[in-house]
Amino acid sequence: MARKKQKAGTGGTPATVAATKAGVDFTLHSYEHDPAAPSYGEEAAEALGVTPEQVFKTLVADVDGALTVAVVPVSGSLDLKALAAAAGGKRAAMADPAAAERATGYVRGGISPLGQRRALPTVVDASAQGHATVCVSAGRRGLEIELTPADLVKLTGAVTAPIARSR
Repeated sequence: MARKKQKAGTGGTPATVAATKAGVDFTLHSYEHDPAAPSYGEEAAEALGVTPEQVFKTLVADVDGALTVAVVPVSGSLDLKALAAAAGGKRAAMADPAAAERATGYVRGGISPLGQRRALPTVVDASAQGHATVCVSAGRRGLEIELTPADLVKLTGAVTAPIARSR
């Protein structure tokens, strides 16, 4: 994987700045985002020429009153009960989109698990570990960052657990 070199403050997104600052290897992928696309993640997988199982979406949920980030493959959906259990809670529900945007500093469809305004507890679906690299949003629609699952977990302080279910 080619390392994208970038200095903080040189126009990158908070996600790419965080990855660069941490010294992890990553590849940045840019594509033309279609606002009419029914699924941002599936659009990214198609544009990048990878399987939807390798592209992960970032969702923000409310677990017992605390915002929590869930990173799951775009080929599946989030199991809220599994997320609650993995986060040490009892109940989980999807967070209000405006609250998710305020907490992360990103817009819906471009929320990255990296470089968020406020570090939120994060759970990455265990299936990520089955890939050499995964792609997640780099902080805006049409921009993905590819990195190893281990680096994703390290940069987000995440735990891994089976929190996705197949569609």
